[in-house]
Order: sequence, then C-alpha cells, then structure tokens
Amino acid sequence: MNDKSKTSTPTNPRFRLLADSMLGRLARWLRLMGYDTTYAATLPDHQIAAQARAEGRIVLTRDRELARRKGIRALLIDSQILESQIQEVVSVLGLPATDLEPRCPQCNASLLQTTADAVRTRVPAHVLEKHQHFCRCSECDKIYWRGSHWQNVELLIAQVLENQDRAEDDNENQSGTIANATE
Repeated sequence: MNDKSKTSTPTNPRFRLLADSMLGRLARWLRLMGYDTTYAATLPDHQIAAQARAEGRIVLTRDRELARRKGIRALLIDSQILESQIQEVVSVLGLPATDLEPRCPQCNASLLQTTADAVRTRVPAHVLEKHQHFCRCSECDKIYWRGSHWQNVELLIAQVLENQDRAEDDNENQSGTIANATE
C-alpha cells in the first residue's frame, strides 16, 4: 500500500523521506522519531522516483540502482539491522528538531493530543486506568498511548542517539551521503 504524505504541519524538507518497499519497518520507526516518512510498499522504482521529485523527498533504499537514479536525492541504506538503519539515517540527516512530535506509524499523519474521555469507548478499560495521555491520528483516527512497549521505543532511540554522539566524538562518522543525481 502506498500511503500519501500527511503533512498538516510544516516540516523541514531535510526530513521529508520516502522509504522503498525494503524499508517498511524503518519507515515506521522514523515516523515515531518525528521524521515525515512516506512508505512506497508497492511502487516500482520509476514511480518512487517521480513521487520523490514531486514531493521533494529523499529516497531511502537498499537498492543500489534506485539510489543512483538521476533526478532524485537518495540515501542508500547498507544495513539489514533496524538499529543500524536508523543510525545511518541519523548520521547523514541529523535529528529532527526536539519539538517535532512522533507521527502516526501507520499512515505518517500528525498525531493530535486528546483526552481520556474522548477515547473512552475506543480503548480497553485497563488502559484508561493506567494512562491519562492519548493521541489520535489526524488521518486514520487510530488511538495511541505510551504503553509498556514505549519503553522499548525510547530505549532503542536512546541507543541510536548515544551511538551517534560516540561516532561524532570519535570522528568515526564515515557513513553514506545523500546522492543528488541530476538529469
């Protein structure tokens, strides 16, 4: 499924990404980190390139041929391991501003703060007992809260950031760059 970018709030073009079919899991995690990341699950390369050009997005791919395609900016992701993939993106693009909120991991839309009363009929009772802060996706209407899984999300992101700091301090940051081919 090819989801369209849901950008109801302005985003830094440096963080407008388009992940190809090989990087769906990475796309979801980048969304949680605040990166505006469209996922092109079923598009052929020429349509990915056209969408990236039209929307001003950087293509994230493991496909060397796609990364070399003329007329797009692309970041070739070398690793197959999620943590390393996130590290590759962060080391080249940097981090989104700290005021950027996570985006919907399903559809990439903005998440809106909502109240427990507003979601009372949509979440299990035990969740309402334990949590007071909820978000609702502005597009697909899915409800999110920081459950026990969120600790794992925060831990992974903290590890990536720690590795990034260590790489910068050691001047070992020799990762990829964004290819900017022209027609």
